[in-house]
Amino acid sequence: MTRHLNLPGLLFLVGLAVAWQVAATIVASPTFPSLLAVVGALSTDRAALLAELGHTLLRAASGFAIALATMLPLGILLGRVRTLGDLVEPVIELVRPLPPVAIVPVSMIFLGIGDAAKIAVVVYGASFPILINTIDAVRSLDPMLSHVTRSLRLTRLERMRLVDLPATLPRVVSGIRLSIALSLLLAVVAEMLLSTDGLGAFLMRAQESFRIAQVLAVLLLIALVALLINLCTHAIERRALAWHQSSRAVR
Repeated sequence: MTRHLNLPGLLFLVGLAVAWQVAATIVASPTFPSLLAVVGALSTDRAALLAELGHTLLRAASGFAIALATMLPLGILLGRVRTLGDLVEPVIELVRPLPPVAIVPVSMIFLGIGDAAKIAVVVYGASFPILINTIDAVRSLDPMLSHVTRSLRLTRLERMRLVDLPATLPRVVSGIRLSIALSLLLAVVAEMLLSTDGLGAFLMRAQESFRIAQVLAVLLLIALVALLINLCTHAIERRALAWHQSSRAVR
């Protein structure tokens, strides 16, 4: 922990917090709450915020799990079977630029305003980083691996499971990390537009009531949760890719 501690970054963060508190004290405006006021709102509403956080994390985790379970094998398949990949690629490039928020009305029409619609938005946004990274990783594999798998007389399914997946894992993990961050973001956004619960809905209620301290408290909670998730993801990545030279290089 001490070896990887970013002391300058922590000091800069503390400096920003102090500057926020001092500036809010000088301005003394209800539209500019101090850091202590935001932390106080976070503490006062902690029970409600933790309950809403549970809804948000459940939707984000569900959407990410569906995206990972479908896009990872699909990406390996499209990357390995070049003809199929060339056939599907125009559809991917057509749909991929659409912002996830734009499909909220479509998901609402077909799935209502329940959890299914919100999870569908998360799945849509979290799918493409995994899919694109996996396809590119498979297509950039050393051709020698294909010769080795043919010499071992592996079936196409065995080749994908035993060779392609482990060899592409370092690049695929990058897409997975992006998808995890997007899942939390999109869960909050979907709740702001479709939900009566979750952090997104709590944020909208606070904003409509002009409770600025509560709004910032929700944002602070989201940032802290995202930071914790990122740290856990880094730890899992270091363990899962301890054998890979790029993992050893970043330590």
